[in-house]
Amino acid sequence: MSVPARPKPLFDDIDDVSRKLAETGYLPDTATATAVFLADRLGKPLLVEGPAGVGKTELARAVAQATGSGLVRLQCYEGVDEARA
Repeated sequence: MSVPARPKPLFDDIDDVSRKLAETGYLPDTATATAVFLADRLGKPLLVEGPAGVGKTELARAVAQATGSGLVRLQCYEGVDEARA
């Protein structure tokens, strides 16, 4: 059984994350840029949580735009069923 290859990293370093996100209009703080860099480098997803209005969706849009990726947006909160997510 072979181990799947990790995808090529999308960012060179934390400063590259900050620069590419800034080009989309999103200005990350150091902690956010570091989290995005580590998720990319480790080939892992990034879970972003918090109350409404703190910028979770904007971060996702900026990362998608900076990497040339698509964005699939799901609504996840109490009372939302599968059909409305």
